[in-house]
Amino acid sequence: MKNFLFSVVLLITYFSAPASAIHPELNTEKTGVVSGTVLDAKLKQPLPYVNVIIKNAKGETLTGGITQADGSFKIEKIEEGKIVVSIQYIGYKTYNKSVTLERGNYNVDLGTVFLEEELEDLDAVTVVAEVSTIQQKVDRKVITIGKDLTTAGATASDIMNNLPSVNVDQQTGNISLRGNENVRVMVDGKLSNVPIAQLLKQIPSTSIKQIELITNPSAKYNPEGMSGIINIKLHKSTQIGFNGNINVGLTKEIFAKFNSSIDMNYRHGKFNFYGNYGNNIGKYDNFGAVDRLDDNSRQDFIFGNNNKSHLYKVGVDFYLNDKNTISFFTNQNMFEGDGIGITSVTYPNLFQQQFFSNVTDNLSSQYNLAYKHEFNDEDETLDIEIDYNDFNKDELANFDFVNFSFPPNYVDNVDTNRDQTTVNVDYVKPIDDKTKLELGLEARLFNSDIDYMSSGQTFDVQGNTIPTPSTDFDYSRDIYSAYVTFGKTFEKWDYQIGARAEQVNVNADALRIFDNGSTEFIPFENNYFQVYPSAFLSYKSSDKNTYQFSVSRRVDRPGLGQVNPIREWSTPRVSSFGNSELQPQFTNSAELNYTRKLKKGSITGGVFFRLIEDNINRFLRIDRTDITSGNVILSYDNFDNTTAYGIELSSNYRPTKWWSLNGSFDLYSQQQTGITEFIDNPNIQNATVADIKTRKTEVDNVIWNLRLFNNFKASKSLSFSLFTMYRGEQKGIQFTRKPMFMVNTGMRYSFLEDQRATFSFNYSDIFNTMKFEFEGDSPFPTIGGFNWESNTWNIALSYRFGGGKYRALRRKQRDDNTQSGSGGFM
Repeated sequence: MKNFLFSVVLLITYFSAPASAIHPELNTEKTGVVSGTVLDAKLKQPLPYVNVIIKNAKGETLTGGITQADGSFKIEKIEEGKIVVSIQYIGYKTYNKSVTLERGNYNVDLGTVFLEEELEDLDAVTVVAEVSTIQQKVDRKVITIGKDLTTAGATASDIMNNLPSVNVDQQTGNISLRGNENVRVMVDGKLSNVPIAQLLKQIPSTSIKQIELITNPSAKYNPEGMSGIINIKLHKSTQIGFNGNINVGLTKEIFAKFNSSIDMNYRHGKFNFYGNYGNNIGKYDNFGAVDRLDDNSRQDFIFGNNNKSHLYKVGVDFYLNDKNTISFFTNQNMFEGDGIGITSVTYPNLFQQQFFSNVTDNLSSQYNLAYKHEFNDEDETLDIEIDYNDFNKDELANFDFVNFSFPPNYVDNVDTNRDQTTVNVDYVKPIDDKTKLELGLEARLFNSDIDYMSSGQTFDVQGNTIPTPSTDFDYSRDIYSAYVTFGKTFEKWDYQIGARAEQVNVNADALRIFDNGSTEFIPFENNYFQVYPSAFLSYKSSDKNTYQFSVSRRVDRPGLGQVNPIREWSTPRVSSFGNSELQPQFTNSAELNYTRKLKKGSITGGVFFRLIEDNINRFLRIDRTDITSGNVILSYDNFDNTTAYGIELSSNYRPTKWWSLNGSFDLYSQQQTGITEFIDNPNIQNATVADIKTRKTEVDNVIWNLRLFNNFKASKSLSFSLFTMYRGEQKGIQFTRKPMFMVNTGMRYSFLEDQRATFSFNYSDIFNTMKFEFEGDSPFPTIGGFNWESNTWNIALSYRFGGGKYRALRRKQRDDNTQSGSGGFM
């Protein structure tokens, strides 16, 4: 690793050095110089970091540079002959000037060049659009977030339910794509150690610029995620001078929840400093009930949380010269949470209660250093990135029982520490203007240490009561990968092929220490090598019709919460544990998409097919340590291979100047095969381990979802929105979720100069119909449901300040490499 980092530093030193210092022999005769100064045509102010590109008569790029802080530029060592000077700047019209370098005219001064603003681009860069748009690209859907969606809810979690094929479980916070929770979530192309459910609730919706749904990623992306990748791209202020925006909001049904954010940047000379802060503070209410039909028992749940989260981001971009940029940022995420829970268990002749309370504190820190080198051909680039994540969490939980003979009251203490280091090297080489080669290397080193102590009691294998043993669970996963992709463009055709090779080394050790001093050591090791190929084909038959086909192989590595053998949570009748021997599942995907551009919008349709090997799913088994109580263990296991297929339709359409809509429909079928348990004894009080039987269960599941978002513009400043969603019934191995339906409405009003301020009001689930209801028969016949604060109103105010534009460093996009799903009740 030290040798690798030394090589990285050596590469940076080599590429950031002036070419003349490395190759003094490059100085040649018969070369010329082009110079000048670039100003804003309206403000008559200098524009720094404008791209100045020198092309030959064929339009091929010869060399180039960027303007300095005073707007001046000087491009040297240009070969003689006819050239075109192209001056390009985001938000401005391109300036082109033909020049001939020849004897007597080797030094050309263009004087002062005034760039005029491109009004459409200016609006797209500095002003959040009124209406969100959906664009189908070769390997992803890109949803540009407009004011209609930012007022749909206060957080990223609220926005997600408005997107095609995306669902958020409001009880657990887990996110799914095309009905599957095996999806990777990135923020600005970066992984996070913060649990995904928690992270989505901490990102203010007003901080989101775009959301990318990458359902079949290419080989250059990490291969995790059966259903693909969701990349949340945040606004990064990239404007000259001092700029920023401020957002505040309040949401309430039962309890008030406050959120706010501020984004700022200061751009001067070769430096751009930026920072943002966001918070979410409030109390949350969640309640539900589960009825067991075999013993006429009922569990009633009341859960409450008082959470405070604070996110800080500070960074700097340093432009060494026109070819080399270094950027550094750090993210700090602090969370404090107090939770309470009351579980009441009612039998025909008995009433019991469990009182639960916990205190959680965690800190997630991220440090990222990136270097970018652009070669003489501006599309030939080298990116080197080092990213380090550190996560620390302390949790103290108290359990008190009423009318229980077992267990007695107890306290759990869990201390979690994990870190991840990622090093990437990416190289892009255009072979010609229609062919591109991409190469990359990556190392990901992940370590986790979880210490668990409890004052409670449990049963040993003989059924005797013993103090709960303490557990130390160490888990490490190192991944070394390399990828290559090759793409080529013909007149109407584009194709890209690629492969990613990975060596994965997994080691897990669980050490249990018993009260009598004895220990139990449970090791686990899983090392494997895999190649993940991908291929993409696109055909554009006309300006209005595009067809796309793609295939890929992907993997879902078990997440930490899925392999952790330490009890995650517990109620009187259900306890949740991970499975340290869980194996990865592999997915082979194929999909076909068609996009039709309409006069007033566009429509995209697609079909997909997936073959899943060693399918990971929830598994509900009978608790062997207390069979007669009918208690169960909720965990994970690998099941037989399964398949899934479906269709998707989405559209942007503007029927009139004042009415626009985004709609989506998706239908998918998934075949699942698994093993369920049951007690083969009519008298459960006399049941033994020998009475526990298993049966193979197969489920053919067809699910459909519908979303429709309407935006009505009453005036230039005032608009209204109406959103409706239907989520169809979903069958699983052990239970069936009932359909869900929701209607939201809202309004927003923009005011002040250039509509810099926006006030919004949103009323969610106006008919109070959003409920999670289910029924099942394994291992026991059960019906139940859960509710949360869905019938909420939200008010928000945002204000932006500053102006101007420039091109910031674009980092490579990375994705998370672990499963986000861990602990919901179901």
